[in-house]
Amino acid sequence: MASAAAPDHLFNLRINFYLGSYQSAINNSDLPNLSPDDAVERDCLVYRSYIALGSYQLVINEIDSSAATPLQAVKLLAKYLANPHDKESTIASLKEWLADPAIGNNATLRLIAGIVFMYEEDYIEALKHTNAGGTMELHALNVQIFIKMHRSDYAEKQLRVMQQVDEDHTLTQLANAWLNLAVGGSKIQEAYLIFQDFSEKYPMTGLILNGKAVCCMHMGNFDEAETLLLEALNKASSNGGNQIFISLDLNL
Repeated sequence: MASAAAPDHLFNLRINFYLGSYQSAINNSDLPNLSPDDAVERDCLVYRSYIALGSYQLVINEIDSSAATPLQAVKLLAKYLANPHDKESTIASLKEWLADPAIGNNATLRLIAGIVFMYEEDYIEALKHTNAGGTMELHALNVQIFIKMHRSDYAEKQLRVMQQVDEDHTLTQLANAWLNLAVGGSKIQEAYLIFQDFSEKYPMTGLILNGKAVCCMHMGNFDEAETLLLEALNKASSNGGNQIFISLDLNL
């Protein structure tokens, strides 16, 4: 008889992070009985939530040089975003770590590399580190990169991989919505229904509201789009952050 799957202690934390509920992710991160690997992933999600809220210096200050490689990668992202005038040295450090055979294949490091090079609009370099996949976040980032390259055909192939792994995964649904928006036409309504489903299942966030608003604008429903965007801006200001227009680039 097959043994039952181990409980996923980070499930709710991941959902909060993926859907842009960053403060909730931070506030509900005190989770007991985590394995060492889960504790590192938890800390990465919490610090990436702080980054999404613009608290770069907090992340830089709290992650010290003895932290695990995934946390060091997250710190590097905070440095990149906090010091745009000194990004060359941050990118040089990133490339040095990626070239290190001991840590270069770490999934979080490759994810951060993909995010940084996507910000740099160096999509080919980003794909060098993300295209092999390995995690749902890496596949989702690949979808984003291919959409930015106007290659919805390749983005669709990545989405198919995600659907084969877990069709109901939050990131699979998000990637499906992004691709539908990129393709346009009748697919816009499908994207809207995905964001609507999120809004019915989970607390409303700026990310969900923004997604619905973009769909409404594509469909010519500008009054509804304005209402959604005003609500999203209100949520952003009440949270004291700028997460409303942080696209899913920062979530991945």
